[in-house]
Order: sequence, then C-alpha cells, then structure tokens
Amino acid sequence: MHPVRWLLLAPFLILLPGGCANFPGQSAGKPMQTYMLAPAPAVPAASPTTATGPVLLVSTPQAEAGYDSRRMAYTERPFELRYFASNSWADDPARMLEPLLVRRLEALGRYRAVITPGAGADAGLRLDTWLEALVQEFQATPAQVRIVLRVQLTDLAGRRILASERIETTAPTPSADPYGGVIAANRALEQALDRVADICAGATGE
Repeated sequence: MHPVRWLLLAPFLILLPGGCANFPGQSAGKPMQTYMLAPAPAVPAASPTTATGPVLLVSTPQAEAGYDSRRMAYTERPFELRYFASNSWADDPARMLEPLLVRRLEALGRYRAVITPGAGADAGLRLDTWLEALVQEFQATPAQVRIVLRVQLTDLAGRRILASERIETTAPTPSADPYGGVIAANRALEQALDRVADICAGATGE
C-alpha cells in the first residue's frame, strides 16, 4: 500500500476495535436475539371442572417507565438503566406476564374460571398487576436478575381490597451475558408467580 494511503487509514484501524466493543456479550452488527418469559409451569392442584370458587379476572398487567417495551434492561450502578443493543424480549414483558398469571392461578384449582378482559363473563374477583422492575444487575458477582411486581386483589362484589403486596424476587445468572439473564429472569419469575398464587389463595380463604 502507498505510504500516504496507509497513514490516512491508520487512525481508523486503531479506533476500530474500540468501536466494536459493546457491553456485555454484544458486538456491532450482531443479529437481534429474542427471548421468552416462560418459567416452568406449576403442577395443577385440581381439575378445573371441580373448582367451585369465584371467577377471577386477571386484568392486563401494567409496566413502570423503563420496562414498558421489548428492550432488555440491565444496570451497572444505582439509578442508571441501560438496554442491550442486540438482545430483546419477544414481546413487552408485561404482556407476556398475563397468560403466565392465568395459567399459574388456574393451577391452584380454586377458581371456577380465570379470565382476562374481554372474556364476556362476570367476575367476583379482580387481580391487578404492575411490573415495577425486570432488570439484570451487574453490580456484584455473580450478576443477578431482579423482578418486582405489585399486585392487588379486589372483591368486586364487596368493593373492597382483599390483598395488596409488593413482591421482589432475585435469581443469580449462570453467565454474565444476556442469555444468562434470561435464564435467571425465568427462575425469578417462577418464584414471583408462586407468591402471587399464595396471596390470592390466602386472601380468599379458599
């Protein structure tokens, strides 16, 4: 190569490795990887046909700012939220949460039916859920995923709140990368869903 051309290209060649470095497990131009929230299902406690409890309406979960999109959030220091550039959820986490809540509560075998908005049936109870956090935290080793849910169970007929609780669960990541975070997220979510089921069962005394 001509010496002049080499000198012109040299600065770009020196900067190239730094420009390709991303945090963690990312690289420039990497195809987008998408992941599911799909924790292990609970073992049904009873056949739905034998349940005689009230109809439970699971309202559409809402998400706090920062967690209301498909972006996968992580943090390295307090108060700062970042997102993986080439990794995302298959859908908004709050939307993926709705069918998981329904299946977990159906597995209790305590409700005549567990429905979602638009089902066209009258419900005696309503469960409202807010996703306050779903974040992979790298402040310590090993990294962990933290999930925070706020739930409220309401007796619609009596117009009273039966239970209101903030649930926080964590799970360590098997690897310090986005896929390790996905595995940990599903483990932490399994714990959170079990806690939601306990709250609903305890509040109704079923």
